[in-house]
Amino acid sequence: WLMSSICLSTSPSSSQGPPWSRFSHWIHSICVVTFDLELGQALEVLYPGDAILTSQEKANICYLAFPDSNNANNRDTKYHFRIRRSVSDLSSFQRSLLSNSPSNLPLHPQFLYGFVHFRQERDPSLPRGYYQKSVVLISLLPFFHLFSTVVEKIALGYFEMGEPAIEAGCHDMDQWGAPIAGHSYQLPIMGSVIQCRLPSSCDIPFIQMEGTIWKPSNGIIVLNSIYESDIYKNLQSVVRHIQLVWELVLTGEPLVVVGPSPTRTASIVQSLVAIISPLRYASDFRPYFTIHDSEFREYTGKSKHAARVILGVTNPFFVKALGHWPHILKVSESTDFDANEKQSENTRKHWDGRILDTKDGLFTQYKPFLHRDEQLIKKLSKDRPSSVHSSVLQRQLLELTQSFMIPLERYLTSLMPLRKEMSPFKSVPSIRPFVLDNFLSTLDGAGPSLTCGIKGDWSGLYRRFVISSSFADWLSSRLSSMTLQIKSVYVETLTQSPIDKEMLAQKHHVEIVDLVLRIRQRVVEMDSTSPKRTLLVDQIRNILNSVDSDLKCLLESNCALRDIIA
Repeated sequence: WLMSSICLSTSPSSSQGPPWSRFSHWIHSICVVTFDLELGQALEVLYPGDAILTSQEKANICYLAFPDSNNANNRDTKYHFRIRRSVSDLSSFQRSLLSNSPSNLPLHPQFLYGFVHFRQERDPSLPRGYYQKSVVLISLLPFFHLFSTVVEKIALGYFEMGEPAIEAGCHDMDQWGAPIAGHSYQLPIMGSVIQCRLPSSCDIPFIQMEGTIWKPSNGIIVLNSIYESDIYKNLQSVVRHIQLVWELVLTGEPLVVVGPSPTRTASIVQSLVAIISPLRYASDFRPYFTIHDSEFREYTGKSKHAARVILGVTNPFFVKALGHWPHILKVSESTDFDANEKQSENTRKHWDGRILDTKDGLFTQYKPFLHRDEQLIKKLSKDRPSSVHSSVLQRQLLELTQSFMIPLERYLTSLMPLRKEMSPFKSVPSIRPFVLDNFLSTLDGAGPSLTCGIKGDWSGLYRRFVISSSFADWLSSRLSSMTLQIKSVYVETLTQSPIDKEMLAQKHHVEIVDLVLRIRQRVVEMDSTSPKRTLLVDQIRNILNSVDSDLKCLLESNCALRDIIA
């Protein structure tokens, strides 16, 4: 495989570009982290050599590249982490991917993901008696199943052949076409080909099997999903309290997941972030977090209010450091179905360090706003394959989130200005402000319980939700979309309004000048090839031909306007 070069990527953008340009659309870099007796965990290899990482980013990657839970066995461990970036720039393809991907895809320009393949083997010839190294793939893109598969292929090659394997893997990835939402790919990597499709904002949720990896033959690896997780498998230990957990995530409550390995905590944290789909979880989350992280003090300080973040930790020290947090989920390594039967009917409302050391479970004094869906618990208690339970749970949570968001969407739509309120002689109308009490008054007889059948204090839950980062993120995104929609309708008003001499004769010169400048502003904002731009320019010419000569001369004296109508 080291000598082979497979160029099978299917993408509209396959032209040659600068060195590593196609690689950089998908991957930031590949790192090898080793243990140095004097330095501790140290960066041994960075590929490509010109990849830019700050000293703080390198330090975080090194510490997160090794599990911090004690285990003397020979083992390979795979997991992922998330760190803050020092910059937030994106390539044009990455910006397009962000705009056209599903709203719940956790892609954020201020964060990087690290996909780790760690190997530990006994080796008496080494001073510590162990060989310990990690291969880490760094990327902006949260394609968990895809990059876990890729880093495993590269790591296995590296542990056998050394650095040439990394170079070969990077060469293969530099043959990949640019990542475009909704497109299918055949991606060559280390003698194999990964078949996958990037998700799109137009996709129907959960239409694909979550994370299934299928290896039919001839080195072909088929990924049915590149990022969705098996929610039931990962959250099975807390499935009886799944609605409570859904409320915690929805409202951005601080939550720490204490587990035996980074593999376990990372999978749980990623599933927690996904359970409010299609809503995007906008607070910070760290699938794996250590005491060496640069934000350790910020997130573990004993202030009155814990940071609104979800942390996955394995070091027993966190049991003491985060014992004051309001919500703690402590889990074991087991994900067997039988573990579901051992769950307590109730959460643990009182705890101390000793209890946290010895007991698993959900530790919280949170009182849910909604009544438990007993029908869902009954469905999940049946003896069926995990994939079936996962499908049931995902669809139920999707319906719950959609039922919660529908009244908000309906109310926000009512704040839009009407088309009849638009006039070419007036500025672009604004969206009326979101007023919580006005929204809550719309719930009478039309609340979420009508669509999902779950009773409870929905108003109380909305009051809690509107102070969360996820609400602010959703509102900002919707307002941006609505503003573009209003501008589009306003442009239609400008182009379709019959502006003639008789109408202009009834207007003051100041009004006419304002009208022309408003149209000019819309022209400047539009692409030069847009048909609507041509209509707007024609409307300006029509106005100039319909006013008196003095005003026409005044308007044509504006250089910017002259350039447009030239």
